[in-house]
Amino acid sequence: MHHIHLHIHSHAHTRSTSMDMTSGSIARLLLAFAFPLLLGNLFQQLYNTVDVLVVGNFVGKEALAAVGSTTVIVNTLVLFFNGVSIGAGVVIGQNYGAHDEKQLHLAIETTMAITFLCGVLFTFIGVSMVPFMLRFMSTPEDVLPSASVYLRIYFSGIAGLLIYNMGSGILRAVGDTRRPLYFLCFSSVTNIVLDLVFVLVFHQGIAGVAYATIISQFLSALLVLAYLTFSRDIYRLVWKELRVERSILRQILVIGLPAGIQSALTCFSNVFVQSYINSFGASCMAGWSCYTKVDQFLMLPLQSMGQSATTFVSQNIGARNVARAKKGAYTALAIAFIIALTGAVILWTFAPPIIAVFNKDPSVVEFGVLFMRLCVFFMTFCCFNQVIAGALRGAGNAKVPMIIMLYSFVLFRQIYLFIATRISGHPAIVGFGYPAGWMMCGTSLILYYRFSGWEKRMYRMQKE
Repeated sequence: MHHIHLHIHSHAHTRSTSMDMTSGSIARLLLAFAFPLLLGNLFQQLYNTVDVLVVGNFVGKEALAAVGSTTVIVNTLVLFFNGVSIGAGVVIGQNYGAHDEKQLHLAIETTMAITFLCGVLFTFIGVSMVPFMLRFMSTPEDVLPSASVYLRIYFSGIAGLLIYNMGSGILRAVGDTRRPLYFLCFSSVTNIVLDLVFVLVFHQGIAGVAYATIISQFLSALLVLAYLTFSRDIYRLVWKELRVERSILRQILVIGLPAGIQSALTCFSNVFVQSYINSFGASCMAGWSCYTKVDQFLMLPLQSMGQSATTFVSQNIGARNVARAKKGAYTALAIAFIIALTGAVILWTFAPPIIAVFNKDPSVVEFGVLFMRLCVFFMTFCCFNQVIAGALRGAGNAKVPMIIMLYSFVLFRQIYLFIATRISGHPAIVGFGYPAGWMMCGTSLILYYRFSGWEKRMYRMQKE
């Protein structure tokens, strides 16, 4: 990887791990930023898979059902907070791009102060809401004890996850995606080792898996905090200056709240798609599950390019270079499109053996191949969904992507499923609910990006 030099006057002498995206080759900067993100996301997917393998093979089906049934609850909360961290990242990225050291420090200290407060709040809400949440999801009686134990332990340690995510968000906002990757790899390996130790050596069952998760998350949080505290760069964390600056908090929430609400509601809406799939029986459910696992892996590079576009646009708008910000968005879109198309061709061609890796039952493979071949080429629309939404967030406009995505993935998808399932009872009709949402979202974002005049407003700001 080429060295990317940092153009900040007061710290030109220090070798920096951060990335100034306001000058240099656009494609190289975007890829250099996105690649460690992609590796980190792949690692996260793999270590979630190991969690399930350990529980499924060494604890039992009730425990496996408990981990599975609690995923939506955990993900909804975590994705909401991740949205808020996107807002913090944009504010930090813009101040970093503008070389405004005073505002950058205010943003970092405010961001970490609200993270610590959220850690306390989420722990209290999570632990006290466990019985209500499990009843709301109609959790079966035989799964209820395991699910309660798992969630109580998980929420009692959720602060570690929030601190790691926000600390990594700060580093990504200044262009450093390598450090968060190292911390995530460390956390993942620790989690796998502790899973096996707690379950196989100490026979802790599902509680052991939960303890392994929160211990590894706290260790990665400590690593992030230590790095931010002892860094000699301008984004270091100064503990005695921790405070919540209202103007900064407002900026973070304007971008972060819409992103968080959209992510959380979209995650929660997937429960309804699953309920339609469930009506077709076990083989169809298993086939859909195999397809969605593969679909998640193809989505990862597109999400990484979207995050890359957010940081690129936020830094260049901070540096008042709207033309370069726009060029970066188009370059990110082109890269994402090539990846999606290549991935779609491979998955369509090799669908049967890929599905068979998860399950060799002929009827499961048949359903899995049906869903995969139906959906993969429509994933090219997800390039627009990820990159255009990322670019708009980087420009400080998070409300429009939120409205478009909520309409497309929650409202429009539910309307489509309600009408389509009354016209035909075929599983493919339900499976097409995903591409229908992607197409609606992609088309709406393209139309907004082209015709809303948001760029003119940016150019006006640049001249002021």
